[in-house]
Amino acid sequence: DLLLLVTSWAYVFFAPYSKVEESFNLHATHDILMYGIGPESLSKYDHMTFPGAVPRTFVGSILLGWLTAPVASLGTSLGLVTCKMGLQIALRLVLASMNGLGLIFIRHAVSKRFGRPTSWLFALLTLSQFHLLFWMSRTLPNMFALIPVNLAYFALYNRAPQSVYPSQTSVDIAASLLVFTAVVFRSEVALLLAPLSLQFLAQGHTTFARLIKVGFSAAVAAVALTVAIDSYFWSQWPLWPELYGFYFNVYLGKSAEWGTSAPHSYFSIHLPKLLLGALPLAILGFILDHRVRSLLLAPVLFVLGLSALKHKEWRFVIYVVPLVNIAAARGARWLISRKRGFIFRYMAFLSVFCIFSLNFVMTFFFARASIMNYPGGFALAAFNKRYAEQKNVHVHISNLAAQTGASLFLHEHAPPYIFTGGFGPVAPRGWVYNKTEGLTPSMLASSSFTHLISEYPDVGDNEWSVVDQIPSFQRWRVNEKVVSGLKSRKPWEVSLGEWMEVLNMEKVAELWILERT
Repeated sequence: DLLLLVTSWAYVFFAPYSKVEESFNLHATHDILMYGIGPESLSKYDHMTFPGAVPRTFVGSILLGWLTAPVASLGTSLGLVTCKMGLQIALRLVLASMNGLGLIFIRHAVSKRFGRPTSWLFALLTLSQFHLLFWMSRTLPNMFALIPVNLAYFALYNRAPQSVYPSQTSVDIAASLLVFTAVVFRSEVALLLAPLSLQFLAQGHTTFARLIKVGFSAAVAAVALTVAIDSYFWSQWPLWPELYGFYFNVYLGKSAEWGTSAPHSYFSIHLPKLLLGALPLAILGFILDHRVRSLLLAPVLFVLGLSALKHKEWRFVIYVVPLVNIAAARGARWLISRKRGFIFRYMAFLSVFCIFSLNFVMTFFFARASIMNYPGGFALAAFNKRYAEQKNVHVHISNLAAQTGASLFLHEHAPPYIFTGGFGPVAPRGWVYNKTEGLTPSMLASSSFTHLISEYPDVGDNEWSVVDQIPSFQRWRVNEKVVSGLKSRKPWEVSLGEWMEVLNMEKVAELWILERT
C-alpha cells in the first residue's frame, strides 16, 4: 500500500509540470486557492479569458482546492511550500493520494476475495505499469472520475471468496457512484454502468425498480450539484458541463477534429500500452476463474462501446486497468503456485518473473522519456530563476510552452503571490506573463515584451538574442558502441547499468529563451 502511494508521489517530484490536457482543472484549482470563490473574484479566473472549446465542471477543482488548502498551509509553516510551483506540487500530491487510496481499497478487496498473495501481485503489477501511477496525480477529468469508479469497484468486490453476489447495499453504492461520475465528471462512464446494470439484473443482484430508484436519485442529486456549482462559476444559468460536452463531442462529432483512430485501436494500441505484460496474464486469469470472467464482462463491453467513437485516447479507458490487473494477478498467482512437474513449475515461475521484469524496464524508459517531455515547464522555471532579481519583466509565452508545462503556478513573479505563512499580496515586481496567441515577428518587435519563450530561435532581424535553449525528449536510439562491446560477453556477465546504456535518449531543442537586444 505504501509503495503505491510513494511511487505516485515520486512521479510528482520527478515530473512536476503539466500538459495542456490538465490545464483547466489545474488552473481552476489555482484560482480557487489564490482568489477564493467569492463573486468578486470570478472575473480574475483563467477560464474567463481562456474558456476552451467546452465548459468543464468545477466540482473536482473545488474538492481538490479545499483538500489542498490545509496541506499548503502546513507546508508553508514548515517552509516546504515557498513558491507557487510548490503549491502545484502539493495539490498533485493530494490528488495522487486520493487515487492511491482508491487502489489500496481495491487491493484489500482483492485480498479478501482472491487471497493475500493475489493482492500482492495486483499491487506489484500496478507498480510495474507506467501510465496509471504517473497520470493519477494529474488534473485530467478522467483522474477525478477514477476516484469514485475505484470506490465503486471496492464496494462490488470486497466480499468473501465464496460469495455469489454482492450485497444490495454494495450494489446501490456502486450504482450511485457510477451515476454521479457519469453526470459530473466523464459521461463515458455511463458505458461502463450500462453493462454492469444489465449484469446486476441478469444475475439477480438487484431488481429493476430498485436500480431505477437508486440511479434516478443519484442522477438528480448529481445534476443539482453540478448545475448549481458550474452555473455559478461560469456565470451561465443553467449549465450542466458534462451534458454540454457530450452534445459537442459525441452528438455533433466534434471530438473527431482532435484525431480519429481505427475501431480496433483500444485493443491493439491503447490497452497494450496501459497494461504491458498484464494482458496475457489477464487472459489466463479469465480462462481459469469464473469470478474473473464475471468481473471482466462489463469492462470488455465498455471498451467495445467506446470503440464505436472515432476519437480515441488511452485515458478514456483508464478505468478498466485496475480490473484487468486483478485478472492478471489471478493468472500470475496460478502460474507461480504450480507444484507438479519440475520443468513446468519453473518455466511458469520464470515466465511471470520475466513479464514483471519487462514491465519494470519498460516503465523505467517510459518515465525517463516523460520526465523530459515538459519543455514549457522547464523553460519558464529556468526563466524565473535567471531573471529573479529583475523588475518590470514582460515575457511572452508561446503556444507550445503554454501547452507543455508553463502553467499559472509558474507565474512566480506576478500576482497573486504566495508567501510563507499564507496567501496574499506582497511588494509588486512589475512582471507580466503574456500568452496571447497568433503574434507575428513584427508584432512581437513592436510590442512591450522584454523577453520571449519562443518555439523558434530566430524571431525578427537582430531584435532578439538567444540566452538559453530548452531540450525535450525526441526518441530512443540504440548505442551501437555499447552493443558492439557487449557482443563478446555472456548476458549474465553484463551489469544492469550496462544494459541500461544500450539505449540512449536523443533530445532536441524545442524552446528558446530570447532577450530583446
